[in-house]
Amino acid sequence: MEIKRFIEGILEANCYIIRDAKADSDCFIIDPGYSPKKIIKYIKSENLNPLGIVLTHHHYDHSGAAEKVAKELDLQIMIHSQDADQFPAAERLLQDGDVLALGKDKLVVFHTPGHTRGGICLFSKRSSICFTGDTVFNVDLGRTDLEDGSEEEMKASIRNVVDKWGNEVTIYPGHGDPASMKYVRKNNQEFIDIMQDI
Repeated sequence: MEIKRFIEGILEANCYIIRDAKADSDCFIIDPGYSPKKIIKYIKSENLNPLGIVLTHHHYDHSGAAEKVAKELDLQIMIHSQDADQFPAAERLLQDGDVLALGKDKLVVFHTPGHTRGGICLFSKRSSICFTGDTVFNVDLGRTDLEDGSEEEMKASIRNVVDKWGNEVTIYPGHGDPASMKYVRKNNQEFIDIMQDI
């Protein structure tokens, strides 16, 4: 899988444009929070064919540019159903277990509430990568003290979903740099604390 990362805004949020390296120009746009003109310019300059915009959750730093990009490129915006009330512009409501096809690759939707009620991760078994939004970062976890966050739900998401991923899986988070799950298990103290508290 080819991954283009844009780091934008005061919160340095990650927007990803992903495509199957061995397939055609089809791609997905994940979490366009800022700089819609830059995203649109890249899509057009690379002659890409975006299949849609996927939001890992509703917060503005991950969704702020979505409507402008969608309008310019005539795209559908996708978000988990439990975040839909916070982002009514979404046309497709995702559920746990949904699959998004990208060439020979497949992105499986994992519902990982905690940061928001409808937070998701997008997992590719074929590429051993996962786009984790603000669920898990390289050295910490997403905040749970915002309006629809939940510390208990975050703990459940870490134990029941994230910890099931093998050490070889690389996470691409909503902020910060990618990291292997091996690195997360060794260096992410919030993750370690949750797993030791079982």
